[in-house]
Amino acid sequence: MTSATVDVERVLDALGDPTRRLVVTLLGEGPRRSGELAAAAGTSAPSMSRHLRALLAAGVVTDERPANDARARVFSLRHDSIEAMQAWLDQLKQHWDGQLASFRQHVEQGRHQ
Repeated sequence: MTSATVDVERVLDALGDPTRRLVVTLLGEGPRRSGELAAAAGTSAPSMSRHLRALLAAGVVTDERPANDARARVFSLRHDSIEAMQAWLDQLKQHWDGQLASFRQHVEQGRHQ
């Protein structure tokens, strides 16, 4: 999945939940196992599993199985989804900066008349 193919709407939907945002913050520090994330977030293992499934489906996180323990899963951030969100936010900011500059120019012209 590249930043061009990241579905920003799905990412936004997934990040609408405070626990999922906390998971993203925790994974920003480095990869973690589901149990570690559940403990850090103060949630049950089944609840964390649901949150991680939503983040996986949205392309926000990825998981790997360590070679020494096929039962374990280690989760990490998919940086392309974060970069796609940043690009979308930058576009939004650029639009509003342009709108505010136009409004400022309009107000300044009105003062000098």
